[in-house]
Amino acid sequence: MNFDLTEEQVMIKKMMTEFADKEVAPFASENDREEKFPWDIVKKMGELGIFGTVIPEEYGGGGFDYISHAIVAEELGRVDSSVRGIYSVQISLVALTILKWGTEEQKKKYLPKLANGEILGCFGLTEPNSGSDVVSMQSSAVRDGDYYILNGNKMWITNGGVADIAIIFAKTDKSMGHKGITAFIVEKGVDGFSSKDIHNKLGLRASNTAELILQDVRVPKENILGNEGDGFKVAMSALDNGRYTVAAGCVGLAQGCYDVAKKYAVERVQFGKPIAGHQLVQELFADMIVEIEAGRLLVYRAGHLKNKHLPHTREVSMAKLFCSEMVNRVAYKALQVFGGYGFSSEFPIERYYRDARINTLYEGTSQIQKLIIANRELGISAF
Repeated sequence: MNFDLTEEQVMIKKMMTEFADKEVAPFASENDREEKFPWDIVKKMGELGIFGTVIPEEYGGGGFDYISHAIVAEELGRVDSSVRGIYSVQISLVALTILKWGTEEQKKKYLPKLANGEILGCFGLTEPNSGSDVVSMQSSAVRDGDYYILNGNKMWITNGGVADIAIIFAKTDKSMGHKGITAFIVEKGVDGFSSKDIHNKLGLRASNTAELILQDVRVPKENILGNEGDGFKVAMSALDNGRYTVAAGCVGLAQGCYDVAKKYAVERVQFGKPIAGHQLVQELFADMIVEIEAGRLLVYRAGHLKNKHLPHTREVSMAKLFCSEMVNRVAYKALQVFGGYGFSSEFPIERYYRDARINTLYEGTSQIQKLIIANRELGISAF
Protein backbone atom coordinates (compact mmCIF):
# COMPACT_ATOMS: atom_id res chain seq x y z
CA MET A 1 0.00 0.00 0.00
CA ASN A 2 1.25 3.49 -0.87
CA PHE A 3 0.29 6.26 1.54
CA ASP A 4 2.23 8.98 -0.27
CA LEU A 5 0.26 11.84 -1.79
CA THR A 6 0.74 12.33 -5.52
CA GLU A 7 2.49 15.40 -6.83
CA GLU A 8 -0.90 16.88 -7.78
CA GLN A 9 -2.35 16.16 -4.33
CA VAL A 10 0.62 17.81 -2.63
CA MET A 11 0.12 20.88 -4.83
CA ILE A 12 -3.61 21.00 -4.02
CA LYS A 13 -2.89 20.68 -0.30
CA LYS A 14 -0.39 23.53 -0.46
CA MET A 15 -2.83 25.74 -2.36
CA MET A 16 -5.67 24.99 0.03
CA THR A 17 -3.52 25.52 3.14
CA GLU A 18 -2.51 28.94 1.87
CA PHE A 19 -6.08 29.82 0.89
CA ALA A 20 -7.50 28.70 4.22
CA ASP A 21 -4.89 30.56 6.26
CA LYS A 22 -5.02 33.77 4.21
CA GLU A 23 -8.58 34.05 2.94
CA VAL A 24 -10.71 32.15 5.47
CA ALA A 25 -9.14 32.03 8.93
CA PRO A 26 -8.79 35.83 9.48
CA PHE A 27 -12.54 36.34 9.09
CA ALA A 28 -13.88 33.21 10.74
CA SER A 29 -14.45 34.58 14.25
CA GLU A 30 -16.16 37.75 13.04
CA ASN A 31 -18.40 35.87 10.62
CA ASP A 32 -19.33 33.42 13.39
CA ARG A 33 -20.05 36.19 15.88
CA GLU A 34 -22.20 38.17 13.45
CA GLU A 35 -23.80 35.13 11.76
CA LYS A 36 -22.49 36.59 8.53
CA PHE A 37 -22.56 34.47 5.39
CA PRO A 38 -19.06 34.70 3.82
CA TRP A 39 -19.99 35.90 0.34
CA ASP A 40 -16.49 37.26 -0.38
CA ILE A 41 -14.91 33.91 0.47
CA VAL A 42 -17.48 32.02 -1.62
CA LYS A 43 -16.72 34.28 -4.58
CA LYS A 44 -12.98 33.62 -4.28
CA MET A 45 -13.60 29.88 -3.98
CA GLY A 46 -15.56 29.99 -7.22
CA GLU A 47 -12.87 31.98 -9.01
CA LEU A 48 -10.19 29.49 -7.93
CA GLY A 49 -12.28 26.49 -9.01
CA ILE A 50 -12.56 25.11 -5.48
CA PHE A 51 -16.23 24.27 -5.99
CA GLY A 52 -15.37 22.18 -9.04
CA THR A 53 -12.81 19.79 -7.59
CA VAL A 54 -14.19 16.37 -8.58
CA ILE A 55 -16.48 17.61 -11.34
CA PRO A 56 -15.18 16.46 -14.75
CA GLU A 57 -13.45 19.08 -16.87
CA GLU A 58 -16.07 18.71 -19.60
CA TYR A 59 -18.59 20.25 -17.18
CA GLY A 60 -16.34 23.05 -16.00
CA GLY A 61 -14.74 21.24 -13.07
CA GLY A 62 -11.18 20.36 -12.13
CA GLY A 63 -11.40 16.62 -12.65
CA PHE A 64 -9.72 15.94 -9.28
CA ASP A 65 -9.66 12.57 -7.56
CA TYR A 66 -11.47 11.92 -4.26
CA ILE A 67 -8.38 12.10 -2.07
CA SER A 68 -7.85 15.63 -3.38
CA HIS A 69 -11.51 16.33 -2.66
CA ALA A 70 -10.97 15.21 0.94
CA ILE A 71 -7.87 17.39 1.24
CA VAL A 72 -9.88 20.45 0.20
CA ALA A 73 -12.58 19.68 2.78
CA GLU A 74 -9.95 19.02 5.44
CA GLU A 75 -8.10 22.28 4.92
CA LEU A 76 -11.30 24.33 4.93
CA GLY A 77 -12.52 22.49 8.02
CA ARG A 78 -9.22 23.16 9.77
CA VAL A 79 -9.99 26.87 10.01
CA ASP A 80 -13.76 27.29 9.53
CA SER A 81 -16.39 24.54 9.53
CA SER A 82 -19.01 26.97 8.23
CA VAL A 83 -17.08 27.44 4.98
CA ARG A 84 -16.41 23.71 4.79
CA GLY A 85 -20.15 23.10 5.11
CA ILE A 86 -20.87 25.43 2.20
CA TYR A 87 -18.34 23.53 0.11
CA SER A 88 -19.69 20.12 1.16
CA VAL A 89 -23.26 20.86 0.15
CA GLN A 90 -22.32 22.61 -3.08
CA ILE A 91 -20.24 19.79 -4.47
CA SER A 92 -21.09 16.58 -2.59
CA LEU A 93 -24.85 16.87 -2.20
CA VAL A 94 -25.74 18.99 -5.23
CA ALA A 95 -23.16 18.92 -8.03
CA LEU A 96 -22.18 15.25 -7.70
CA THR A 97 -25.85 14.27 -7.45
CA ILE A 98 -26.66 16.07 -10.69
CA LEU A 99 -23.56 14.51 -12.26
CA LYS A 100 -24.75 10.99 -11.36
CA TRP A 101 -28.48 11.30 -11.91
CA GLY A 102 -28.98 14.27 -14.23
CA THR A 103 -29.74 14.29 -17.94
CA GLU A 104 -27.09 15.66 -20.26
CA GLU A 105 -29.13 18.85 -20.54
CA GLN A 106 -29.28 19.21 -16.75
CA LYS A 107 -25.54 18.61 -16.41
CA LYS A 108 -24.67 21.22 -19.02
CA LYS A 109 -27.10 23.72 -17.55
CA TYR A 110 -26.12 23.51 -13.88
CA LEU A 111 -22.70 21.90 -13.36
CA PRO A 112 -20.46 24.62 -14.88
CA LYS A 113 -22.22 27.30 -12.83
CA LEU A 114 -21.99 25.23 -9.65
CA ALA A 115 -18.32 24.51 -10.31
CA ASN A 116 -17.37 28.18 -10.70
CA GLY A 117 -19.59 29.40 -7.88
CA GLU A 118 -21.87 31.41 -10.15
CA ILE A 119 -24.80 29.66 -8.47
CA LEU A 120 -25.16 27.93 -5.11
CA GLY A 121 -27.21 24.83 -4.44
CA CYS A 122 -28.90 23.18 -1.48
CA PHE A 123 -30.29 19.73 -0.69
CA GLY A 124 -33.88 19.55 0.55
CA LEU A 125 -34.41 16.17 2.20
CA THR A 126 -35.00 16.69 5.95
CA GLU A 127 -38.40 17.91 7.13
CA PRO A 128 -39.74 19.26 10.45
CA ASN A 129 -41.07 15.79 11.32
CA SER A 130 -38.87 13.62 9.11
CA GLY A 131 -35.14 13.21 9.66
CA SER A 132 -33.55 9.76 9.70
CA ASP A 133 -36.87 8.20 8.64
CA VAL A 134 -36.83 9.53 5.09
CA VAL A 135 -39.85 7.49 4.01
CA SER A 136 -42.08 9.36 6.46
CA MET A 137 -41.63 12.65 4.61
CA GLN A 138 -44.84 14.60 4.00
CA SER A 139 -43.84 16.71 0.99
CA SER A 140 -45.91 15.81 -2.05
CA ALA A 141 -45.62 16.16 -5.83
CA VAL A 142 -48.77 15.77 -7.92
CA ARG A 143 -48.59 15.42 -11.70
CA ASP A 144 -50.40 18.15 -13.65
CA GLY A 145 -49.79 17.69 -17.37
CA ASP A 146 -46.17 18.55 -18.10
CA TYR A 147 -45.65 19.84 -14.55
CA TYR A 148 -45.60 18.61 -10.96
CA ILE A 149 -47.19 20.61 -8.15
CA LEU A 150 -44.98 20.49 -5.05
CA ASN A 151 -46.14 21.20 -1.51
CA GLY A 152 -44.27 20.77 1.76
CA ASN A 153 -41.61 22.06 4.12
CA LYS A 154 -37.92 21.23 4.42
CA MET A 155 -35.95 21.94 7.60
CA TRP A 156 -32.29 22.50 8.60
CA ILE A 157 -31.22 23.04 5.00
CA THR A 158 -27.62 24.25 4.64
CA ASN A 159 -27.37 27.04 2.02
CA GLY A 160 -31.18 27.02 1.92
CA GLY A 161 -31.62 30.78 2.20
CA VAL A 162 -28.87 31.69 -0.29
CA ALA A 163 -29.16 28.90 -2.87
CA ASP A 164 -30.12 29.47 -6.49
CA ILE A 165 -31.24 25.87 -7.00
CA ALA A 166 -32.50 23.19 -4.64
CA ILE A 167 -32.75 19.44 -4.99
CA ILE A 168 -36.14 18.75 -3.44
CA PHE A 169 -37.50 15.32 -2.51
CA ALA A 170 -41.25 14.73 -2.49
CA LYS A 171 -43.68 11.84 -2.68
CA THR A 172 -45.23 11.22 -6.05
CA ASP A 173 -46.95 8.04 -4.81
CA LYS A 174 -47.59 7.77 -1.06
CA SER A 175 -48.61 4.12 -1.36
CA MET A 176 -45.21 3.00 -2.67
CA GLY A 177 -43.05 3.69 0.39
CA HIS A 178 -39.47 4.55 -0.53
CA LYS A 179 -40.23 3.76 -4.17
CA GLY A 180 -42.76 6.58 -4.24
CA ILE A 181 -40.22 9.37 -3.64
CA THR A 182 -38.97 11.55 -6.51
CA ALA A 183 -36.19 14.15 -6.69
CA PHE A 184 -36.69 17.50 -8.42
CA ILE A 185 -34.44 20.44 -9.28
CA VAL A 186 -36.25 23.59 -8.17
CA GLU A 187 -34.93 27.02 -9.13
CA LYS A 188 -35.01 30.08 -6.90
CA GLY A 189 -37.68 32.62 -7.75
CA VAL A 190 -40.38 30.20 -8.92
CA ASP A 191 -43.80 31.10 -7.54
CA GLY A 192 -44.60 29.52 -4.18
CA PHE A 193 -40.99 28.67 -3.29
CA SER A 194 -39.55 30.59 -0.32
CA SER A 195 -37.16 30.21 2.60
CA LYS A 196 -36.85 31.32 6.21
CA ASP A 197 -33.41 31.59 7.78
CA ILE A 198 -32.68 29.82 11.08
CA HIS A 199 -30.63 31.81 13.60
CA ASN A 200 -29.03 31.36 17.05
CA LYS A 201 -27.48 27.98 16.26
CA LEU A 202 -24.96 26.39 18.61
CA GLY A 203 -22.35 26.29 15.85
CA LEU A 204 -21.78 26.85 12.11
CA ARG A 205 -23.15 30.34 12.58
CA ALA A 206 -21.60 31.71 9.39
CA SER A 207 -23.23 28.94 7.38
CA ASN A 208 -26.73 29.72 6.16
CA THR A 209 -29.36 27.30 7.46
CA ALA A 210 -32.99 27.67 6.48
CA GLU A 211 -36.45 26.22 6.28
CA LEU A 212 -37.72 25.77 2.72
CA ILE A 213 -41.42 26.34 2.06
CA LEU A 214 -43.15 24.99 -1.03
CA GLN A 215 -46.72 26.11 -1.69
CA ASP A 216 -48.16 24.90 -5.00
CA VAL A 217 -44.76 25.15 -6.70
CA ARG A 218 -44.99 24.23 -10.39
CA VAL A 219 -41.95 22.30 -11.55
CA PRO A 220 -41.63 21.08 -15.17
CA LYS A 221 -41.24 17.34 -15.61
CA GLU A 222 -37.87 18.00 -17.27
CA ASN A 223 -36.59 18.96 -13.80
CA ILE A 224 -36.97 15.46 -12.37
CA LEU A 225 -33.59 14.14 -11.28
CA GLY A 226 -33.37 10.54 -12.41
CA ASN A 227 -36.77 8.98 -12.99
CA GLU A 228 -40.02 9.25 -11.08
CA GLY A 229 -39.69 7.00 -8.03
CA ASP A 230 -35.87 7.16 -7.97
CA GLY A 231 -35.79 9.74 -5.18
CA PHE A 232 -34.74 7.41 -2.37
CA LYS A 233 -31.84 6.05 -4.42
CA VAL A 234 -30.85 9.58 -5.39
CA ALA A 235 -30.86 10.65 -1.73
CA MET A 236 -28.83 7.67 -0.52
CA SER A 237 -26.15 8.11 -3.17
CA ALA A 238 -25.95 11.81 -2.36
CA LEU A 239 -25.56 11.10 1.35
CA ASP A 240 -22.68 8.73 0.57
CA ASN A 241 -20.90 11.71 -0.99
CA GLY A 242 -21.95 14.10 1.77
CA ARG A 243 -20.78 11.80 4.56
CA TYR A 244 -17.38 11.47 2.93
CA THR A 245 -16.89 15.24 2.87
CA VAL A 246 -18.16 15.61 6.44
CA ALA A 247 -15.68 12.97 7.61
CA ALA A 248 -12.83 14.78 5.88
CA GLY A 249 -13.98 18.07 7.37
CA CYS A 250 -13.99 16.49 10.83
CA VAL A 251 -10.36 15.47 10.36
CA GLY A 252 -9.56 19.06 9.43
CA LEU A 253 -11.43 20.52 12.40
CA ALA A 254 -9.72 18.08 14.75
CA GLN A 255 -6.36 19.07 13.28
CA GLY A 256 -7.25 22.71 13.84
CA CYS A 257 -8.08 21.97 17.48
CA TYR A 258 -4.76 20.16 17.90
CA ASP A 259 -2.76 22.92 16.22
CA VAL A 260 -4.07 25.79 18.36
CA ALA A 261 -3.78 23.71 21.54
CA LYS A 262 -0.19 22.77 20.69
CA LYS A 263 0.79 26.41 20.12
CA TYR A 264 -0.80 27.42 23.42
CA ALA A 265 0.75 24.53 25.36
CA VAL A 266 4.26 25.33 24.14
CA GLU A 267 3.94 29.04 25.00
CA ARG A 268 1.98 28.85 28.27
CA VAL A 269 4.18 28.47 31.36
CA GLN A 270 2.94 26.87 34.57
CA PHE A 271 4.99 25.54 37.50
CA GLY A 272 8.17 26.81 35.93
CA LYS A 273 7.91 25.27 32.46
CA PRO A 274 5.61 25.16 29.40
CA ILE A 275 2.49 23.16 30.16
CA ALA A 276 3.41 20.99 27.15
CA GLY A 277 6.10 19.54 29.39
CA HIS A 278 3.67 18.14 31.95
CA GLN A 279 2.85 14.45 31.68
CA LEU A 280 -0.94 14.63 31.83
CA VAL A 281 -0.99 17.41 29.23
CA GLN A 282 1.19 15.26 26.98
CA GLU A 283 -1.33 12.46 27.42
CA LEU A 284 -4.02 14.75 25.97
CA PHE A 285 -1.87 15.45 22.91
CA ALA A 286 -0.98 11.80 22.38
CA ASP A 287 -4.65 10.84 22.46
CA MET A 288 -5.57 13.62 20.03
CA ILE A 289 -2.97 12.94 17.37
CA VAL A 290 -3.57 9.19 17.32
CA GLU A 291 -7.29 9.77 16.78
CA ILE A 292 -6.69 12.36 14.07
CA GLU A 293 -4.31 10.10 12.15
CA ALA A 294 -6.73 7.16 12.43
CA GLY A 295 -9.57 9.30 11.12
CA ARG A 296 -7.52 10.59 8.21
CA LEU A 297 -6.63 7.06 7.14
CA LEU A 298 -10.30 5.99 7.27
CA VAL A 299 -11.19 8.92 5.02
CA TYR A 300 -8.40 8.18 2.57
CA ARG A 301 -9.35 4.51 2.42
CA ALA A 302 -12.93 5.45 1.52
CA GLY A 303 -11.59 7.91 -1.05
CA HIS A 304 -9.39 5.19 -2.55
CA LEU A 305 -12.45 3.00 -3.09
CA LYS A 306 -14.36 5.92 -4.60
CA ASN A 307 -11.48 6.57 -6.97
CA LYS A 308 -11.62 2.93 -8.11
CA HIS A 309 -15.44 3.09 -8.50
CA LEU A 310 -15.83 0.21 -6.03
CA PRO A 311 -18.65 -0.16 -3.44
CA HIS A 312 -17.87 2.19 -0.58
CA THR A 313 -21.03 2.81 1.49
CA ARG A 314 -19.69 0.74 4.40
CA GLU A 315 -16.31 2.47 4.40
CA VAL A 316 -17.80 5.95 4.09
CA SER A 317 -20.16 5.28 7.00
CA MET A 318 -17.25 3.98 9.06
CA ALA A 319 -15.24 7.12 8.32
CA LYS A 320 -18.19 9.39 9.06
CA LEU A 321 -19.04 7.59 12.31
CA PHE A 322 -15.49 7.54 13.64
CA CYS A 323 -14.47 11.03 12.52
CA SER A 324 -17.64 12.78 13.72
CA GLU A 325 -17.30 11.23 17.17
CA MET A 326 -13.52 11.69 17.15
CA VAL A 327 -13.65 15.43 16.47
CA ASN A 328 -15.83 15.94 19.53
CA ARG A 329 -13.37 14.04 21.70
CA VAL A 330 -10.43 15.99 20.28
CA ALA A 331 -12.20 19.34 20.67
CA TYR A 332 -12.97 18.49 24.31
CA LYS A 333 -9.35 17.63 25.07
CA ALA A 334 -7.97 20.61 23.17
CA LEU A 335 -10.21 22.97 25.11
CA GLN A 336 -9.02 21.33 28.33
CA VAL A 337 -5.47 22.35 27.45
CA PHE A 338 -6.52 26.00 27.45
CA GLY A 339 -8.12 25.85 30.89
CA GLY A 340 -10.33 28.87 31.52
CA TYR A 341 -9.12 30.63 28.37
CA GLY A 342 -10.76 27.90 26.32
CA PHE A 343 -14.11 29.07 27.63
CA SER A 344 -13.77 32.48 26.00
CA SER A 345 -13.73 33.71 22.42
CA GLU A 346 -10.17 34.99 22.85
CA PHE A 347 -8.99 31.76 21.20
CA PRO A 348 -10.68 29.88 18.30
CA ILE A 349 -10.98 26.66 20.31
CA GLU A 350 -14.31 27.90 21.70
CA ARG A 351 -15.73 28.14 18.17
CA TYR A 352 -14.15 24.84 17.14
CA TYR A 353 -15.75 23.14 20.15
CA ARG A 354 -19.21 24.42 19.21
CA ASP A 355 -18.79 23.61 15.52
CA ALA A 356 -17.72 20.03 16.26
CA ARG A 357 -21.05 19.04 17.78
CA ILE A 358 -23.17 19.04 14.62
CA ASN A 359 -21.09 16.38 12.91
CA THR A 360 -22.66 13.43 14.74
CA LEU A 361 -26.11 14.65 13.67
CA TYR A 362 -26.27 15.66 10.01
CA GLU A 363 -25.81 13.45 6.94
CA GLY A 364 -27.12 10.62 9.14
CA THR A 365 -26.64 10.45 12.91
CA SER A 366 -24.00 8.24 14.50
CA GLN A 367 -26.77 5.78 15.32
CA ILE A 368 -27.81 5.59 11.67
CA GLN A 369 -24.19 5.02 10.62
CA LYS A 370 -23.98 2.08 13.02
CA LEU A 371 -27.11 0.55 11.51
CA ILE A 372 -25.71 0.95 7.99
CA ILE A 373 -22.40 -0.66 8.97
CA ALA A 374 -24.05 -3.52 10.87
CA ASN A 375 -26.45 -4.15 7.99
CA ARG A 376 -23.51 -4.56 5.61
CA GLU A 377 -21.85 -6.97 8.06
CA LEU A 378 -24.87 -9.04 9.11
CA GLY A 379 -27.06 -8.88 6.03
CA ILE A 380 -30.09 -8.07 8.19
CA SER A 381 -31.70 -4.65 8.02
CA ALA A 382 -32.74 -2.90 11.23
CA PHE A 383 -34.83 -0.38 9.27
